Amino acid sequence: MEIVCVGGGPSGLYFAILTKLHNPEHRIRVFERGPEGVTYGWGFAFWDEMLTNLHTNDPVTATQIEAACGVWDGIEVHIADRPRAYLGGYGLSMSRLRMLDILVTRARELGVELNFEHEVGDLHSDPVFADADLVVASDGINSGLRGADPATFGTTVDVGRNYYMWLGTEKLFGPFQYVFERTEAGWIWLHCYYLDARRSTCVVECPPETWHGLGLDQLGPTECLKTLEGIFHRQLDGHRLISQLDESCTVTGEHGKQVRNARWYSGNIALIGDAAHTTHFSIGSGTRLAIGDAVALAEAVNSHGDDVPAALRAYDAARRPVIDHVQQEAANSMRFLERVPEMLDDPEMDPVQFAYAASRRLGNRTARWRYYMHLATQISMLRAARGKLTTARRMRRVRQRAKSPALAGRTS
Repeated sequence: MEIVCVGGGPSGLYFAILTKLHNPEHRIRVFERGPEGVTYGWGFAFWDEMLTNLHTNDPVTATQIEAACGVWDGIEVHIADRPRAYLGGYGLSMSRLRMLDILVTRARELGVELNFEHEVGDLHSDPVFADADLVVASDGINSGLRGADPATFGTTVDVGRNYYMWLGTEKLFGPFQYVFERTEAGWIWLHCYYLDARRSTCVVECPPETWHGLGLDQLGPTECLKTLEGIFHRQLDGHRLISQLDESCTVTGEHGKQVRNARWYSGNIALIGDAAHTTHFSIGSGTRLAIGDAVALAEAVNSHGDDVPAALRAYDAARRPVIDHVQQEAANSMRFLERVPEMLDDPEMDPVQFAYAASRRLGNRTARWRYYMHLATQISMLRAARGKLTTARRMRRVRQRAKSPALAGRTS
């Protein structure tokens, strides 16, 4: 088959890798409008399920990604000068740039044709598409291929109320941290987690009243970062905040968006990753879902051969229930964060109760025993014991993957 992937992010690259592994005779070309080695994202968080999925489908890629990721144990919730609260669990995170480097190298090894700094044109006139049996739209949230025919795909966008900024810091955070500070303009907070050995990712979030009240919409990049450093000085410990690319104006506020599409295919075009669906950043599922899409589409193409319509129907049917569920959780999280100022201003809401509410924001942790576990986690000795059990569980999963990548099955 002749396959064209538009967009060189994780979904397009991983689909190309898996499809080449299934059938090396496919000609697969990836067209990315940006230069190689440049990305506009920071780090991303994920969980063991994604590593298991990677190991199941391509152990070579998985081993490199696992070696490059960091682990954060536990979650701390800091609310101004109040006592901190704690949540259990752990997660993984790594630099988006490092992941792309791994995927690009692997794709080249397998014979995928990579074309950087090449922006494709119209589907009907650009010769890139002339002989394509399958076109994979992996070109992100603002997909040009999808945007050329939004009515056919049934695209809708749910825009959140809060503003956010994706930044980094030279402060190294161990546990994942939520940091809430009260300013004269209202509440503003950070989501902080490991990026690499030198930096952490920091996502700033606040309601529009705080955003405009602090003048963040009027300040230049340097003044904006200085203002935020002053607000979060307690947790940053004198370390600076940094924009995505030094010396460039990338300090801008965005609204969280959830993109949905009634159809993920039209003719020989398939939408995957953020082109097909997005989730609010607060649940850390974008890359995990992109990898899942790539796996599902590659399997469908492999199963149905050159019957592209059948492959696309199978892909849509396999992935939609998974995505619908996660998007509902993401919507719950987004709406919860929009109510943060109201909750934090409630005199009866102490940090421990707020942290528990945050842990339940997806709507999937309703068992009563979780509340008692949460209370126990606030006690230092019990928190340490829980941490040891969590580490033991994580290491067991590492050993399982090393012995048999398929042991835990394929997951989303």
